[in-house]
Amino acid sequence: MAAVRWYFVAGHSHDNIDWDEHLQRLRDADEFNAPEVAELVAALLRPTDRSVIEIGGGAGGTAAAFAAALADSGGALTIVDSAPQLLAAAGSHAEQVADRVDVRAVQADAAADSLVEAVGQQADLVIAAFVVHHLPDQLAGLRRLVSLVRPGGRLAIVEFGLQTKVLPADVGIGEPGLEARLIAAREEWFQQMRAEMTGSVRLPMGWAKALSEAGLAEVRSWSYLVDRPAPVDRTGREAVLRRLHLLRRNAEDRVAPEDLAVLDQLLDESSEHYAGNRDDVYYLTANTVHLGTRPAV
Repeated sequence: MAAVRWYFVAGHSHDNIDWDEHLQRLRDADEFNAPEVAELVAALLRPTDRSVIEIGGGAGGTAAAFAAALADSGGALTIVDSAPQLLAAAGSHAEQVADRVDVRAVQADAAADSLVEAVGQQADLVIAAFVVHHLPDQLAGLRRLVSLVRPGGRLAIVEFGLQTKVLPADVGIGEPGLEARLIAAREEWFQQMRAEMTGSVRLPMGWAKALSEAGLAEVRSWSYLVDRPAPVDRTGREAVLRRLHLLRRNAEDRVAPEDLAVLDQLLDESSEHYAGNRDDVYYLTANTVHLGTRPAV
């Protein structure tokens, strides 16, 4: 197997989230989303593509999928992240399937102008999944990513399309519509998170237009579902519980105490209402891919 080459420069998170603490959650999410990620990689890679840069490698599920796809023809994969433990995990994951693929791991900040110099090369495909919305100036971040794309190459970003749903409208306790209120609270948290970023700049346009504004041509978008109907299997139940724990972290002081009490029962393994024992929970979300081409010189 190929050895990962490591490059370290200064980097940090601008959203006040310690992403290293989320490593296990991201690993579990990689397992859950593996079928959809494999389909996405197959849809994005052209037969002539030999180099990929992934911005925000997470736990490495997407990097490993790209490494596997590049393995037959050889090629180069660069993983970029500002969180050192995530970068190490992603590099290790890709290395396990990276025979004949040149894997580089670069610790760098996607919101810093030093990103281009730190990465040090361009690629046929640059991908950033669920990353750009964490950058203070999202349009400037997109322009920075475009600089990493070779002329004629493409930039793909993946962002949330529809809110994730996991609960029936009426869970049998409390008032119906609990999940809708929790989603509204998370959206309020997200807007606060963005407002509190140092140097935060609004992006008053959709993602496809933003890619065009950043200098890309032939921009197109499509969405894909992650659909696990009830009753879900083990990985589905774990995904439901991760989602509910995420909503719980953002719900404090944003929903009524009665709603928090219901959510706590859904998360309490000793409760008769524990979501992990229910046969009516499910997992449904839609993510959107936005893809554009850097014009050839």
